[in-house]
Amino acid sequence: MLYWKLCKRAQERRWAATPAVRNEKMEREKLNSRIGFILLSAGCAIGIGNVWRFPYVAGKYGGGVFVLFYLFFLVVLGIPVMTMEFAVGRASRKSIIQSFRVLEKPGQKWHLHGYLGMAGNYCLMMFYTTVAGWMLYYFYQMLTGKFQGKNTAEVGGMFQSMLSNPRVLLITMLIVVIAGVLICSIGLQKGVERITKIMMSLLLCIILVLAVHSITLKGGIEGLKFYLLPDFQRMKEIGIWETVTVAMNQAFFTLSLGIGAMAIFGSYIDKQHSLLGESVNIAILDTFVALVAGLIIFPTCFAFNISPDQGPGLIFVTLPNIFNSMSGGRIWGTLFFVFMTFAAFSTILAVFENIISCGMDLFHWSRRKSCLFNLFALAILSLPCVFGYNLWSAFQPLGSGTTILDLEDFLVSNLILPIGALCYLLFCVTNKGWGYENFRTEANTGKGPKLPQWTHVYLAYVLPVILIFLIIKGLIR
Repeated sequence: MLYWKLCKRAQERRWAATPAVRNEKMEREKLNSRIGFILLSAGCAIGIGNVWRFPYVAGKYGGGVFVLFYLFFLVVLGIPVMTMEFAVGRASRKSIIQSFRVLEKPGQKWHLHGYLGMAGNYCLMMFYTTVAGWMLYYFYQMLTGKFQGKNTAEVGGMFQSMLSNPRVLLITMLIVVIAGVLICSIGLQKGVERITKIMMSLLLCIILVLAVHSITLKGGIEGLKFYLLPDFQRMKEIGIWETVTVAMNQAFFTLSLGIGAMAIFGSYIDKQHSLLGESVNIAILDTFVALVAGLIIFPTCFAFNISPDQGPGLIFVTLPNIFNSMSGGRIWGTLFFVFMTFAAFSTILAVFENIISCGMDLFHWSRRKSCLFNLFALAILSLPCVFGYNLWSAFQPLGSGTTILDLEDFLVSNLILPIGALCYLLFCVTNKGWGYENFRTEANTGKGPKLPQWTHVYLAYVLPVILIFLIIKGLIR
């Protein structure tokens, strides 16, 4: 009898020592401060698209008119879905796949969306790490004076030379991946939160300095007028409906919703503040960076008689030429690409944390093991984008002139993000999912603005139609 009791106790000790049980007994990691949560979430939303896409579409679609439409759709579209992601994360205390498993009713399959969301995280990083490498390389080039003495054609040739060189793209991508995983491996508070606080604080300071400098350039005021003054004639020429749909699209995609990138940080916070208020704070910070980016780019372009409608070419060809020709341009160019690197890397850190946390929740890995696995996984998965501009450039998946990056961006932006957001929405507002009352109770817990009961009608019947429209429009674009 004593023998069997000893065996049973030994078995219980072994069972308690397994990773799965240890993981359940371990307390969920938490962020150290509210400001850390806001900066991390805003860092995920703030990306390179804020810099080269928002100013361009704002200027093209009517300036101040477009900005007003954008702000409207940010409130009625972006903030509600962000609040839902935070609510699912905070209520479950899990990453994307496990969060649905915790909250869904027995027999339901909502957690399958989590796999789509994780695919979106990986797919986003398959090209985002490469583009962040571009920013890092241009920072190095600007800092070391490589652009000095170069004419316009030579600066353009430097961009093409970078893209055609697989070694340069590979090295810069690996630096980004290794740095991101290393920071995540240090821990949530000591690594991700601490570095993001420093990086975002510097980012906000740098863009303010750059904006003041651009506005004071001779001819810069004309750029401000083009950017911010409502131009109904310009909007009419392009089309009112087209302006509205582009503003709707920008408001949604700027916040990186639908893949659990926000939900993971919801799982790390306490219940002291309502989630609607936190979503508003993050949306304000994201919009601030987007608007100030326009204050940098438009006055600078107008001061040097350059058209600001060139997308990536504006960042990597036109602006280096401008910096090359202005007084102190090497300093201003270096600061600009520091800002761009921070904007890209803040998103990478946030998404890496989501990916690594999912491995910890799903497979009961330690943080170190999940980091090690994803170090190799993310490096390998990023190779197609690296080689898509050189060794594999003959593969043009979306038609002549397109690259593997274009395909990956299409999958994330046009399919995974809006479909994922629709899944979060339906899960939170229908009785077939978590349910509106459960969502509203979680979202309203804590100090701050609350979701009123009447929002159920809008969230359940109007917002799904808008998201379905965005999905269809993205497919037929």
